[in-house]
Amino acid sequence: MPKILKGFLFLSLTISLWSIGLVVMSSWPVWGSMEAPPPAVDAHVKGIASFAKQSPVVSIPAGWFLMGTNRQDLNRHSLETQYDDTEFPQRRIWLDAYQIDQYEVSLGEFLRFLLETGRPVSPELRALIWHLISIHFIPDQALAPWPALYVTWEEAQAFCIKHKKRLPTEAEWEKAARGTTGKIFPWGKYDPSQEIAVFGQYHAHEIPLVANVDSFPEGKSDWGIYHLSGNIAEWTHDWLGSDYYPIMPERNPPGPKSGRYKVVRGGSWKSLPVMLRTATRGGAFPQDRSANIGFRCAQSLTQ
Repeated sequence: MPKILKGFLFLSLTISLWSIGLVVMSSWPVWGSMEAPPPAVDAHVKGIASFAKQSPVVSIPAGWFLMGTNRQDLNRHSLETQYDDTEFPQRRIWLDAYQIDQYEVSLGEFLRFLLETGRPVSPELRALIWHLISIHFIPDQALAPWPALYVTWEEAQAFCIKHKKRLPTEAEWEKAARGTTGKIFPWGKYDPSQEIAVFGQYHAHEIPLVANVDSFPEGKSDWGIYHLSGNIAEWTHDWLGSDYYPIMPERNPPGPKSGRYKVVRGGSWKSLPVMLRTATRGGAFPQDRSANIGFRCAQSLTQ
């Protein structure tokens, strides 16, 4: 049996290989649109937070890496070719040394942050937690290592700042995912499978079919970073600029100064394989809450 959701076997009726993309996800059904959970959910929120474990960090050395994709038109449906024209051209980009979380921020960590800072737990997340506990009897301890979800961009950035970090730039995320030689996927060239990544899942009620943040070691990147393809797509610091790649500075590109969407990378538990490519770009409104989007943090290193 795949390692995905060992305590969640009763949700195994899924349809593989279905996705509707990352951009503009606010129209999807969410748990917050259902009946509000009772106050009893608050005790479980605290219980999940009590099992929080902080992610280790991985140091990425300063240096050049290949970012983006060169246009190819001969085999348009290959995973080696571009997803769209926003990832042109492939360029050598220099990044100063930085650190990035080895794991996605967990649900336990995120709930502990909300409780410690007096921020509300969103209706979507409260409703989902209550459903998983009251209907499917998943214990608090089993939910704590899930990736954080239903997180806005601002909440993700605030979490990182509280921990003296920040969201990674799009370039930092891509270097962490593909190494220095432009790998198609974090693990290399061969296509994704259910043994190395969480993708291609579907559930009619948007119950996220995710895996624990420290699972699927076979799919980690050259740097030893987990779930950079699939599981939960990840917010980055940058605005999504469709024409930014040709003009971005070759050293430490900061992303466009403004935009409509924030960059989301890596694909999620619902994505088709093409969304798991290390160069594929997606985006969402910063205020969006989605069962498909979480985050991890990064921090600069002084030279």
